[in-house]
Amino acid sequence: MTRVLIIDDSRVMRAIEGRILRELGCETFEAGNGREALEFLKNQGKTDLAIVDWNMPEMDGLEFVRAVRAEHVYDDMQIMMVTTENGLDHVTDALKAGANEYVMKPFAKDVIRKKLQILGVT
Repeated sequence: MTRVLIIDDSRVMRAIEGRILRELGCETFEAGNGREALEFLKNQGKTDLAIVDWNMPEMDGLEFVRAVRAEHVYDDMQIMMVTTENGLDHVTDALKAGANEYVMKPFAKDVIRKKLQILGVT
């Protein structure tokens, strides 16, 4: 079963993304910001995929991506940014930092399913 860490400061977005991912057969975990997510990974082990919002308190999504990519133990963990930030510069920055995919909110379930297939995690 694919293990997915959902990182978003919005409880509602975590619930929506979690429901979609569970319907697609994934096991989900949640964190409210990048710092919580790093603690989760340190204590619970890596997941197959992290779905990361950009704008969060304490540690934003881009900082999380950079922190994870600095640790080689997470080299095979896929990272997908799912955010309202839709500027080309944001997409470029996220991909340069090490995100594997980028989805703009709002999104449809089919978009998430297709991205998971592209990433090879389902």
